[in-house]
Amino acid sequence: MKILSMIGAELRRLTASPMAVVALIALMAVPVLYGGLYLWANQDPYGKFPDVPVGLVVEDTGATVDGTTTNYGEKVADNLLEGKAFDWRRMSADEARAALTAGDVDFTVTIPKTFSEALTSAAGENPHQARIDLETNDANNYLASSIGSSAVERIRRSVAEMVGSEAADRLLTGLSDVRGKLGEAADGAAQLHDGATTAVSGSGQLADGTTQLADGAAQLAGGASQLASGTAQIADGSQQLADGAATLADGARQVSDGNQQIAGYADEAGSAVQQATDALPQARADIATALQNQGLSQGEIDAVLAKLDPLADRLRSGNDTVQGAVGKIDQLAAGAAQVADGSATLADKSQQLADGAATAAAGAATLDAGAGTLSTGAASARDGAKALHDGLGTLAGGIQTLHDGLEAGVQAIPASTPDLREKQAKTIANPVDVSSDKVAAAKDYGQGLAPFFAALAGWIGIYALFLIIKPISRRAVTALHSPIRITLAGWLTPAAFGALQMVGLLAVLSFALGFTFQDGWGALGIMVFASATYAAIILALNVWLGSVGQFMGLVLMVLQLVTAGGTFPWQTLPAPLAALHQVLPMGYVVDAMRQLMYGGQAGRAMTDLAVLGIWLVGALVLTTLGVARMTHKRTLRDLQPSLIG
Repeated sequence: MKILSMIGAELRRLTASPMAVVALIALMAVPVLYGGLYLWANQDPYGKFPDVPVGLVVEDTGATVDGTTTNYGEKVADNLLEGKAFDWRRMSADEARAALTAGDVDFTVTIPKTFSEALTSAAGENPHQARIDLETNDANNYLASSIGSSAVERIRRSVAEMVGSEAADRLLTGLSDVRGKLGEAADGAAQLHDGATTAVSGSGQLADGTTQLADGAAQLAGGASQLASGTAQIADGSQQLADGAATLADGARQVSDGNQQIAGYADEAGSAVQQATDALPQARADIATALQNQGLSQGEIDAVLAKLDPLADRLRSGNDTVQGAVGKIDQLAAGAAQVADGSATLADKSQQLADGAATAAAGAATLDAGAGTLSTGAASARDGAKALHDGLGTLAGGIQTLHDGLEAGVQAIPASTPDLREKQAKTIANPVDVSSDKVAAAKDYGQGLAPFFAALAGWIGIYALFLIIKPISRRAVTALHSPIRITLAGWLTPAAFGALQMVGLLAVLSFALGFTFQDGWGALGIMVFASATYAAIILALNVWLGSVGQFMGLVLMVLQLVTAGGTFPWQTLPAPLAALHQVLPMGYVVDAMRQLMYGGQAGRAMTDLAVLGIWLVGALVLTTLGVARMTHKRTLRDLQPSLIG
């Protein structure tokens, strides 16, 4: 019997009656229904989140900061309602609790009264975290709890970003103000440094001046001491002078009075002598007349007169002497009067001098004491001026350091503008932006699960077909035909039906669900080859184990359901299951489908195909060996009917 004849006989058996045809069609539709309906139901569950009812309770009363009242709870609520990530329904706390219990909402989110107050507490003395309350009810849906936790975490991040942006903006504005004030302080420090430098120079001059002052004050103290001694001596001498001047004035007055009397006598004598002198010409004339009257001749008269003329001359000479002496005496009297007046004046002035000298002596003593004090103070001033000079030098250095520090502080704080601060605040509040780039990308959640469910649907389809398809032709075994031909005939029939199933499933995925395939023909080839491999595996199980082998096909499907890595990465599996992932074929089918469906690496798909080929060839070889055993060694178990088919 040839292979085609055995396949034809099996097909005639499968279509022998209308119910058989219906059963065949129904089993053929199993993978299409399983894969198509499941992927249709889960095609885009995340896109349906806006239809998930969620209770939103806002009890926030707001908070006042710097005179401005802000209600972050209302802002969050407005953002949630505008975002429409869920079917948010604002409720009171009692309404939300009742709706969650009744299943009208899947979970509730409550923003408490102190929400805004807590968000703004960081600037106060009692900083504490704000709280968002999530309440779920697993009796409604367990995954709703996970969805709610993810939603609240997104809310937390958005609130943190919003508040962080505002806080960062205030901080940056404050830093900008600080930078401005630091700039002003730096300018002031520069001016202060200039003034301090001038003060240092002036203090140096002051130190020099006070040194000179101290030296001069010391000299002044010495001179004042000498002056005090000298003025004391002057005071004593001037008093003696005053006393002597008074005595001199008295004597001079007496001399003046005596001289006045002598001058009066001298004046009288001079007047008499002058009169006598003035009378000489008349007396000569009278004598001449008298002698003439006496009869004396002119010669005799002249002789007499010649005798008298020397006397007259002596009288005139004596008169001149007397008049000169009288003048001298008058001058002496006048001088004596002046001396008397001068002596009186001298006595008065000498007394004034004595009084002034005494006053000067007292002032000199005071000056001596003050000069000593001045000398001591000037020395202290000199030391203080030097200390001031040194201190101002240190101050100038410190001010320069202050100026440099302020300048460094200004430079350390970058200049900013309101627009720049706004961008900086957003960056600080959300410093990391995730840039997502996919080497191979699935369109949506359903397309992401499609490789796994297509691979699983292929196994289910083959498993279902073996419920009505006989693994091998018993007639052919009884007739001792070639084990290879019997094996190929038993494998090609379910493989052909499996290929039809995969074509139908791919048509549903492509046209009914709209999934895209980067390599549609390659994906179809993988699906058909995988179905043929599954057929070979289940055929081998049936040949070697009979009805138990059919059951083992179910067990093997369950194992691959959890080890194929169709949902979570296979690395998350426990170690024994992860080891099975490396061996069982369905994981390789899923990987190959992903590569060809999403545009991954074709080389990986070929590697997966090679592994499937090993499973296919290995299963067919085992089946051939089992058929050979059956043709050469029949057992009672081979003649018993199957418990399943």
